[in-house]
Amino acid sequence: MFTVSTRQWKGTDMILLSDMSSKTHAEIIPSCGAILHAFSVAYKGGMLNVIEQHDSPDDFKKNVGAKGFKSCKLSPFVCRVKKGQYRFGNGKYTVTKFMLDGNAIHGLIYDAPFTVKYTYADEEHAGVALEYQYRGEEKGYPFHFDCVITYHLKKNNELIISTDIFNKEAEELIPVQDGWHPYFTFGGKIDDLLLELKSSEKIEFDRKMIPTGKKTPFDEYATAKPIGNTFFDDCFVLKAPGRASNQPSCILRDADKKIQVEIRPDKNYPYLQLYTPPHRQSIAIENLSGAPDGFNNAMGVVVLPPDANKIFTTTYKVVLL
Repeated sequence: MFTVSTRQWKGTDMILLSDMSSKTHAEIIPSCGAILHAFSVAYKGGMLNVIEQHDSPDDFKKNVGAKGFKSCKLSPFVCRVKKGQYRFGNGKYTVTKFMLDGNAIHGLIYDAPFTVKYTYADEEHAGVALEYQYRGEEKGYPFHFDCVITYHLKKNNELIISTDIFNKEAEELIPVQDGWHPYFTFGGKIDDLLLELKSSEKIEFDRKMIPTGKKTPFDEYATAKPIGNTFFDDCFVLKAPGRASNQPSCILRDADKKIQVEIRPDKNYPYLQLYTPPHRQSIAIENLSGAPDGFNNAMGVVVLPPDANKIFTTTYKVVLL
Protein backbone atom coordinates (compact mmCIF):
# COMPACT_ATOMS: atom_id res chain seq x y z
CA MET A 1 0.00 0.00 0.00
CA PHE A 2 1.36 3.40 -1.03
CA THR A 3 0.11 6.80 0.12
CA VAL A 4 0.56 10.50 -0.60
CA SER A 5 0.07 13.04 2.15
CA THR A 6 0.85 16.66 2.93
CA ARG A 7 2.68 17.55 6.12
CA GLN A 8 4.20 20.73 7.50
CA TRP A 9 7.94 21.33 7.52
CA LYS A 10 8.50 24.31 9.80
CA GLY A 11 5.60 26.25 8.31
CA THR A 12 5.93 25.05 4.71
CA ASP A 13 4.01 22.30 2.91
CA MET A 14 5.88 19.04 2.43
CA ILE A 15 4.68 16.21 0.18
CA LEU A 16 5.25 12.74 1.65
CA LEU A 17 5.33 9.68 -0.62
CA SER A 18 5.17 6.50 1.47
CA ASP A 19 5.44 2.77 1.02
CA MET A 20 3.44 1.63 4.03
CA SER A 21 4.76 -1.93 3.81
CA SER A 22 8.47 -1.15 3.95
CA LYS A 23 8.15 2.30 5.63
CA THR A 24 10.28 3.79 2.84
CA HIS A 25 9.32 7.40 2.15
CA ALA A 26 10.37 10.44 0.16
CA GLU A 27 9.83 14.05 1.25
CA ILE A 28 9.51 16.85 -1.32
CA ILE A 29 9.27 20.59 -0.63
CA PRO A 30 7.34 22.32 -3.49
CA SER A 31 8.00 25.92 -2.43
CA CYS A 32 11.77 25.33 -2.16
CA GLY A 33 12.51 24.46 -5.76
CA ALA A 34 10.66 21.11 -5.51
CA ILE A 35 13.74 19.72 -3.74
CA LEU A 36 14.07 16.16 -2.47
CA HIS A 37 14.25 16.80 1.28
CA ALA A 38 14.57 13.15 2.35
CA PHE A 39 14.68 9.61 1.00
CA SER A 40 14.42 7.37 4.04
CA VAL A 41 14.45 3.60 4.48
CA ALA A 42 13.91 1.31 7.48
CA TYR A 43 17.28 0.46 8.98
CA LYS A 44 18.10 -1.42 12.21
CA GLY A 45 14.86 -0.57 13.96
CA GLY A 46 14.83 3.07 12.86
CA MET A 47 14.89 5.15 9.70
CA LEU A 48 17.94 6.22 7.70
CA ASN A 49 17.70 9.26 5.41
CA VAL A 50 20.32 9.21 2.64
CA ILE A 51 19.80 12.87 1.59
CA GLU A 52 21.59 15.79 3.26
CA GLN A 53 18.92 18.30 4.26
CA HIS A 54 18.41 22.02 4.65
CA ASP A 55 17.74 23.23 8.20
CA SER A 56 14.47 25.04 7.45
CA PRO A 57 12.59 26.84 4.66
CA ASP A 58 14.10 30.10 5.86
CA ASP A 59 17.59 28.57 5.79
CA PHE A 60 16.94 27.38 2.23
CA LYS A 61 15.82 30.80 1.04
CA LYS A 62 18.73 32.63 2.67
CA ASN A 63 21.56 30.14 2.16
CA VAL A 64 20.71 27.82 -0.74
CA GLY A 65 23.72 29.02 -2.72
CA ALA A 66 26.12 29.41 0.20
CA LYS A 67 25.34 25.85 1.34
CA GLY A 68 26.01 24.26 -2.02
CA PHE A 69 22.56 24.09 -3.71
CA LYS A 70 21.60 20.94 -1.82
CA SER A 71 19.06 18.82 -3.78
CA CYS A 72 18.40 21.65 -6.24
CA LYS A 73 17.10 21.44 -9.79
CA LEU A 74 19.67 22.65 -12.35
CA SER A 75 17.80 24.24 -15.27
CA PRO A 76 17.80 25.67 -17.91
CA PHE A 77 21.60 25.29 -17.71
CA VAL A 78 23.79 23.09 -15.50
CA CYS A 79 26.85 23.97 -13.45
CA ARG A 80 28.53 26.99 -15.01
CA VAL A 81 28.20 29.51 -17.84
CA LYS A 82 31.50 31.29 -18.41
CA LYS A 83 31.17 34.91 -17.27
CA GLY A 84 27.42 34.33 -17.48
CA GLN A 85 27.60 35.07 -21.20
CA TYR A 86 26.51 33.07 -24.24
CA ARG A 87 25.15 33.46 -27.76
CA PHE A 88 22.06 31.79 -29.12
CA GLY A 89 20.62 32.44 -32.54
CA ASN A 90 21.14 36.12 -33.28
CA GLY A 91 21.22 37.14 -29.64
CA LYS A 92 23.90 37.66 -27.00
CA TYR A 93 22.81 37.10 -23.42
CA THR A 94 24.23 37.61 -19.92
CA VAL A 95 22.95 35.63 -16.94
CA THR A 96 23.50 37.22 -13.52
CA LYS A 97 21.24 35.42 -11.01
CA PHE A 98 24.00 33.68 -9.04
CA MET A 99 27.65 34.32 -9.81
CA LEU A 100 30.66 32.41 -8.43
CA ASP A 101 34.23 33.26 -9.36
CA GLY A 102 32.94 35.35 -12.24
CA ASN A 103 30.70 32.64 -13.70
CA ALA A 104 26.94 32.07 -13.56
CA ILE A 105 26.14 28.77 -11.86
CA HIS A 106 23.36 26.21 -11.35
CA GLY A 107 20.56 27.53 -13.49
CA LEU A 108 17.67 29.85 -12.74
CA ILE A 109 14.90 27.87 -11.02
CA TYR A 110 16.75 26.19 -8.13
CA ASP A 111 14.72 28.28 -5.64
CA ALA A 112 11.48 28.55 -7.63
CA PRO A 113 8.12 27.98 -5.91
CA PHE A 114 6.65 24.92 -7.62
CA THR A 115 2.95 24.06 -7.39
CA VAL A 116 1.40 20.60 -7.18
CA LYS A 117 -0.26 19.51 -10.43
CA TYR A 118 -1.49 16.13 -9.23
CA THR A 119 -0.75 13.19 -6.94
CA TYR A 120 -1.48 9.47 -7.23
CA ALA A 121 -1.16 6.33 -5.13
CA ASP A 122 -2.18 2.67 -5.36
CA GLU A 123 -0.88 -0.75 -4.34
CA GLU A 124 2.25 -0.47 -6.49
CA HIS A 125 3.49 3.11 -6.28
CA ALA A 126 2.89 6.73 -5.29
CA GLY A 127 3.83 9.96 -6.98
CA VAL A 128 3.53 13.70 -7.24
CA ALA A 129 3.95 16.06 -10.20
CA LEU A 130 5.04 19.64 -9.57
CA GLU A 131 5.21 22.54 -12.00
CA TYR A 132 6.94 25.87 -12.38
CA GLN A 133 6.20 28.23 -15.26
CA TYR A 134 9.28 30.27 -16.10
CA ARG A 135 8.45 33.43 -18.01
CA GLY A 136 11.75 35.17 -18.67
CA GLU A 137 12.31 36.60 -15.19
CA GLU A 138 16.09 36.63 -15.76
CA LYS A 139 16.97 38.95 -18.64
CA GLY A 140 19.90 36.70 -19.54
CA TYR A 141 17.44 33.91 -20.37
CA PRO A 142 14.29 35.60 -21.76
CA PHE A 143 12.77 32.38 -23.11
CA HIS A 144 9.54 30.95 -21.70
CA PHE A 145 9.35 27.33 -20.56
CA ASP A 146 7.45 25.08 -18.18
CA CYS A 147 9.25 22.65 -15.90
CA VAL A 148 7.28 19.66 -14.59
CA ILE A 149 9.02 17.42 -12.05
CA THR A 150 7.52 14.03 -11.18
CA TYR A 151 8.61 11.98 -8.18
CA HIS A 152 7.57 8.32 -8.42
CA LEU A 153 8.13 6.01 -5.43
CA LYS A 154 8.03 2.27 -6.15
CA LYS A 155 8.64 -0.95 -4.25
CA ASN A 156 12.16 -2.03 -3.25
CA ASN A 157 13.26 1.46 -2.16
CA GLU A 158 13.21 2.90 -5.67
CA LEU A 159 12.58 6.57 -6.43
CA ILE A 160 12.23 7.67 -10.07
CA ILE A 161 12.54 11.39 -10.79
CA SER A 162 11.54 12.77 -14.19
CA THR A 163 11.84 16.35 -15.41
CA ASP A 164 9.79 17.45 -18.41
CA ILE A 165 10.81 20.76 -20.03
CA PHE A 166 8.28 22.38 -22.38
CA ASN A 167 9.14 25.21 -24.74
CA LYS A 168 6.31 27.74 -24.32
CA GLU A 169 7.57 30.20 -26.92
CA ALA A 170 5.13 30.74 -29.77
CA GLU A 171 7.80 30.94 -32.47
CA GLU A 172 11.32 30.72 -30.99
CA LEU A 173 13.75 27.88 -30.38
CA ILE A 174 15.19 27.69 -26.85
CA PRO A 175 18.44 26.13 -25.49
CA VAL A 176 18.03 23.75 -22.54
CA GLN A 177 20.14 21.70 -20.17
CA ASP A 178 18.88 19.88 -17.09
CA GLY A 179 20.30 18.29 -13.96
CA TRP A 180 20.05 17.59 -10.24
CA HIS A 181 22.29 18.40 -7.26
CA PRO A 182 21.53 15.95 -4.40
CA TYR A 183 24.03 15.26 -1.62
CA PHE A 184 24.04 11.64 -0.45
CA THR A 185 25.05 10.58 3.04
CA PHE A 186 24.89 7.58 5.36
CA GLY A 187 25.35 9.71 8.47
CA GLY A 188 29.14 9.84 8.72
CA LYS A 189 32.30 10.84 6.89
CA ILE A 190 32.49 9.86 3.22
CA ASP A 191 36.19 8.93 3.34
CA ASP A 192 35.53 5.26 4.12
CA LEU A 193 32.64 4.91 1.70
CA LEU A 194 33.11 2.94 -1.51
CA LEU A 195 32.46 4.57 -4.86
CA GLU A 196 31.91 2.90 -8.22
CA LEU A 197 31.59 4.96 -11.40
CA LYS A 198 30.87 3.69 -14.91
CA SER A 199 33.00 6.20 -16.79
CA SER A 200 36.27 6.14 -18.68
CA GLU A 201 36.52 9.87 -19.44
CA LYS A 202 36.68 13.05 -17.40
CA ILE A 203 36.03 16.57 -18.68
CA GLU A 204 39.14 18.72 -18.34
CA PHE A 205 38.51 22.04 -16.53
CA ASP A 206 40.52 25.24 -16.35
CA ARG A 207 41.19 26.85 -12.97
CA LYS A 208 37.73 28.44 -12.97
CA MET A 209 35.98 25.11 -13.58
CA ILE A 210 35.21 25.81 -17.23
CA PRO A 211 35.77 22.93 -19.70
CA THR A 212 38.84 23.35 -21.91
CA GLY A 213 37.38 21.21 -24.69
CA LYS A 214 39.51 18.20 -23.80
CA LYS A 215 38.67 14.90 -22.14
CA THR A 216 41.13 12.80 -20.18
CA PRO A 217 41.07 9.04 -19.50
CA PHE A 218 39.65 8.11 -16.10
CA ASP A 219 38.85 4.64 -14.79
CA GLU A 220 40.02 4.91 -11.19
CA TYR A 221 36.59 3.95 -9.83
CA ALA A 222 35.65 1.42 -12.49
CA THR A 223 35.31 -1.02 -9.59
CA ALA A 224 34.31 -0.01 -6.08
CA LYS A 225 37.09 1.54 -3.99
CA PRO A 226 37.26 3.85 -0.95
CA ILE A 227 36.91 7.57 -1.58
CA GLY A 228 39.62 8.25 0.97
CA ASN A 229 40.76 11.86 1.04
CA THR A 230 39.94 12.42 -2.65
CA PHE A 231 38.43 15.81 -3.41
CA PHE A 232 35.96 15.81 -6.27
CA ASP A 233 34.63 18.70 -8.30
CA ASP A 234 34.67 16.89 -11.63
CA CYS A 235 32.42 16.02 -14.54
CA PHE A 236 32.48 12.54 -16.09
CA VAL A 237 31.13 11.08 -19.31
CA LEU A 238 29.06 8.02 -18.47
CA LYS A 239 29.46 4.79 -20.37
CA ALA A 240 26.50 4.11 -22.66
CA PRO A 241 26.36 0.31 -22.08
CA GLY A 242 25.65 0.86 -18.38
CA ARG A 243 22.64 3.00 -19.21
CA ALA A 244 21.39 0.65 -21.92
CA SER A 245 21.46 -2.40 -19.63
CA ASN A 246 19.86 -0.49 -16.74
CA GLN A 247 22.88 -1.16 -14.55
CA PRO A 248 23.82 1.56 -12.06
CA SER A 249 26.05 4.26 -13.49
CA CYS A 250 27.20 5.11 -9.99
CA ILE A 251 27.14 3.28 -6.66
CA LEU A 252 27.87 4.76 -3.24
CA ARG A 253 28.31 2.03 -0.61
CA ASP A 254 28.83 1.91 3.14
CA ALA A 255 30.37 -1.54 3.63
CA ASP A 256 30.20 -1.32 7.43
CA LYS A 257 26.52 -0.41 7.51
CA LYS A 258 25.82 -2.75 4.58
CA ILE A 259 23.84 -0.24 2.57
CA GLN A 260 24.30 1.44 -0.80
CA VAL A 261 22.67 4.00 -3.09
CA GLU A 262 22.48 3.19 -6.80
CA ILE A 263 22.01 5.90 -9.43
CA ARG A 264 20.50 4.88 -12.76
CA PRO A 265 20.14 7.80 -15.19
CA ASP A 266 18.46 7.42 -18.56
CA LYS A 267 20.19 8.22 -21.86
CA ASN A 268 19.27 11.91 -21.55
CA TYR A 269 21.61 12.29 -18.57
CA PRO A 270 24.93 11.18 -20.16
CA TYR A 271 27.13 13.22 -17.77
CA LEU A 272 27.68 12.93 -14.04
CA GLN A 273 29.31 15.49 -11.76
CA LEU A 274 30.83 14.58 -8.39
CA TYR A 275 31.50 17.16 -5.67
CA THR A 276 32.82 16.66 -2.14
CA PRO A 277 31.97 19.54 0.23
CA PRO A 278 34.57 20.61 2.81
CA HIS A 279 32.71 18.99 5.73
CA ARG A 280 32.91 15.60 3.92
CA GLN A 281 29.70 14.36 5.55
CA SER A 282 28.12 13.86 2.13
CA ILE A 283 28.93 13.74 -1.58
CA ALA A 284 27.02 15.44 -4.39
CA ILE A 285 26.22 13.02 -7.22
CA GLU A 286 24.75 15.13 -9.99
CA ASN A 287 23.05 13.75 -13.08
CA LEU A 288 23.52 16.20 -15.96
CA SER A 289 22.13 16.35 -19.48
CA GLY A 290 25.19 18.27 -20.65
CA ALA A 291 28.62 19.46 -19.61
CA PRO A 292 29.32 22.69 -17.71
CA ASP A 293 29.36 25.81 -19.92
CA GLY A 294 27.22 23.91 -22.40
CA PHE A 295 25.61 27.09 -23.72
CA ASN A 296 29.06 27.98 -25.09
CA ASN A 297 30.66 24.62 -25.91
CA ALA A 298 27.45 22.89 -27.12
CA MET A 299 28.23 19.73 -25.12
CA GLY A 300 24.80 18.34 -24.36
CA VAL A 301 22.58 21.31 -25.14
CA VAL A 302 19.05 20.46 -26.30
CA VAL A 303 17.45 22.95 -28.69
CA LEU A 304 13.67 22.76 -28.33
CA PRO A 305 11.34 23.97 -31.09
CA PRO A 306 8.15 25.82 -30.12
CA ASP A 307 5.66 23.59 -28.26
CA ALA A 308 8.22 20.75 -28.07
CA ASN A 309 9.33 19.07 -24.85
CA LYS A 310 12.14 16.90 -23.50
CA ILE A 311 12.06 14.43 -20.60
CA PHE A 312 15.07 13.68 -18.38
CA THR A 313 14.85 10.80 -15.90
CA THR A 314 17.03 9.34 -13.19
CA THR A 315 16.43 6.67 -10.55
CA TYR A 316 17.76 6.45 -7.00
CA LYS A 317 17.61 3.05 -5.32
CA VAL A 318 18.64 2.23 -1.77
CA VAL A 319 19.83 -1.35 -1.33
CA LEU A 320 20.38 -3.12 1.99
CA LEU A 321 23.24 -5.58 1.50
